[in-house]
Amino acid sequence: MTTWEYLTTPLLIHNTAAILNNWGKQGWELVQVVPGPEGGLVAYFKRPAGGGAANAGLGAAQQAAQQFEGTGA
Repeated sequence: MTTWEYLTTPLLIHNTAAILNNWGKQGWELVQVVPGPEGGLVAYFKRPAGGGAANAGLGAAQQAAQQFEGTGA
């Protein structure tokens, strides 16, 4: 049986394609986009867990957070 790991991240309207492509290159599949609790959009992703990649999501999340903070938004 496949087990999954999940990730959520904010989507910036002016940079949506770049954000989605970044996560896709790291093996994340977009599951859903919903309105965020404070406005904006939140993307939900999943990918198979294991295979030594369990902690890769943490590094990817940190990288995305740094990109988000660097936008000045």
